[in-house]
Amino acid sequence: MLQHGAYTLLIDSCYDREVFPTLEQAIEWTWASTEAEIEAVKFVLSRFFTLGEDGQYVQDRILQELLEYHAKADTNKRIAIERETKRKEKSTNREQCVNEAPPNHKPITINHKPTKEKTTVVEAPEGVSVDVWKSFLAQRKLARATVTDTVIEQISKEATKAGWTLEQALSECSARGWRGFKAEWVAQKAVVQNKFDVAHVTTPTPPNQDAALRKIEADAKRAVPIPANIREKMELLKRSA
Repeated sequence: MLQHGAYTLLIDSCYDREVFPTLEQAIEWTWASTEAEIEAVKFVLSRFFTLGEDGQYVQDRILQELLEYHAKADTNKRIAIERETKRKEKSTNREQCVNEAPPNHKPITINHKPTKEKTTVVEAPEGVSVDVWKSFLAQRKLARATVTDTVIEQISKEATKAGWTLEQALSECSARGWRGFKAEWVAQKAVVQNKFDVAHVTTPTPPNQDAALRKIEADAKRAVPIPANIREKMELLKRSA
């Protein structure tokens, strides 16, 4: 069952991201935390994926379908451009009416104001080290996402809500392969860790503690918060039962 779940999550993630994972990314994408779950991910990668020279595990069927999809998209784009070019040429060459505006005429109104576009950020923001910034840029490039002023502003606001610095937030995004950053994500993680810390401080560990209990506590340290959408589904299942 663990191997089936790891296979399904990896396949869905590859289609969704249109990229193939390294071992670390595969573990992150599947939320594998226990030793058994990580072993299941490794088994699926070795059985159904091919390790490339760049460290990425490639699935041949997905690669072929993505290449075919992008080829068709490029063809459709080219056809659309050619059709639009012919339409404009036909519209320009026809005889104009007396009161008709010239081709490509853009009306100017009193409410017209030039818009300021957000430019791509290429330099590290203030307070962010060069190494963290380079890692964040590399992660965004892998996810085929641009880095703009708006993106950095949103991450900075969420980091402030969580009591984090911008550098800490960008570093977490790079480590976890996140496209964005939400204060609630790290807040959930902190709650889990704090609960365990309280139990650890208030309850001394006996010298002859059961090995299975030690394993459970070790797994709890490595546990990650359950995503909000998964928790909602679990609540719905409980109510329907």
